Amino acid sequence: MSQTPNRIAGQYNGEKGGFFMLTCLTTLLTIITFGIYRFWAKSRIRRYVWSATAPNNDPMEYTGTGTEKFVGFLIAMVFLAVCLGLVQLGLSFLGFAIWDTIGLDPESPEVLIGQAISGYVTILAILPLVLFARYRGRRYMLSRTRWRGVRFGMDKGAVGYALRGIFYGFLALITLGLLTPLMTFKLEKYMTDRTWYGDAQFEQEGSWTELYRSAIHIIFAALALIGVSVLAAMTGDDAYALLAIPAFIYFMISFVFYRVDSFRRMARNKIVDDVMGFEAMPQTGFVIKTYIIGTLLTSLITTLAVIPIVLVVVGLGVSGFGGMNAADFDPVEMMQSPLFLVGGLLIVLVYFAMLALSSACANAFIIQPIYGHFVTTGALLNSKHLNEISQRQGDSMPDAEGFADALDVGGAF
Repeated sequence: MSQTPNRIAGQYNGEKGGFFMLTCLTTLLTIITFGIYRFWAKSRIRRYVWSATAPNNDPMEYTGTGTEKFVGFLIAMVFLAVCLGLVQLGLSFLGFAIWDTIGLDPESPEVLIGQAISGYVTILAILPLVLFARYRGRRYMLSRTRWRGVRFGMDKGAVGYALRGIFYGFLALITLGLLTPLMTFKLEKYMTDRTWYGDAQFEQEGSWTELYRSAIHIIFAALALIGVSVLAAMTGDDAYALLAIPAFIYFMISFVFYRVDSFRRMARNKIVDDVMGFEAMPQTGFVIKTYIIGTLLTSLITTLAVIPIVLVVVGLGVSGFGGMNAADFDPVEMMQSPLFLVGGLLIVLVYFAMLALSSACANAFIIQPIYGHFVTTGALLNSKHLNEISQRQGDSMPDAEGFADALDVGGAF
């Protein structure tokens, strides 16, 4: 993309090899420490990715630490345990009160159904917490990000985001997805309008109805699936049932198109300090191609790496027990054999090695290229205004992104 004095094109300098080795190492350390190192692993990965993101050759900085993530995770776990425990206690108390009032047998079908419903209520109680965690996670990440020495930041508003997420999600649900663009736009606008770069505020402009252009393929794909299903049911012809396969593939691709195209449209309608704007031209085809090729490479590399170890395990089994007669076979003796113990240890190591290798491959061949594509196909407009932006005060977040870690919200970086 062209660079002008008043336009800064996105630039990403990450390398697949270096990123692959980093994710391999951090994943192995996470496995060895039974998951504890993952907080430091995410910080190391973000520092790599942020420093490789260098618009106008000015690399971004990530200042978050694994220690504050770990402490935030502990705080979040205590809070979640108390909240969910109170919900479960309240449901149990209500259930016992109802059973005693109407005299139901605790083993009756009605009581069992009530217990199942209370389980679903507990699951639904997690939804607001997930939305809360998503906002808090984004706010923490921005608060630990700098560019040209200036901090990003985000206003408080996690509770408001959770309430809006529930409301707009309910509207999308009862309209069978027709108001999904409204939900997408309103939630993104809520977060964008509370985002800062120094003392310059972001603002999401545009209209939610514009996102129907992004959702057009989802509508067509859904109609195709419904039409094929109806024809198959009415005629009983298996040929119509086979048509459901390409219709389903089209339906899945349409979701990718919606994510990419809605990002493009909303990014182009973002402004900073009423002056600066953005260009965004990500391509759905690149995302799909990268995902397919990356998945195939991940599967191939993982398989090729595991085959030699599997052959060693099989060889140990054949050499140790291959000549044994069925009449002489003793399971207890076999399990006490050194060869059996070595083979079992190798199998465990193979399993963990596969986890580390597949994670590293997915990060290097799928996630990083897609992230780099979004960065390099974007640009900042009217960038001379950057010289007028002042530093902002840092945000103190004792819980860091602990809720996002505890609820596994926000993968990748």
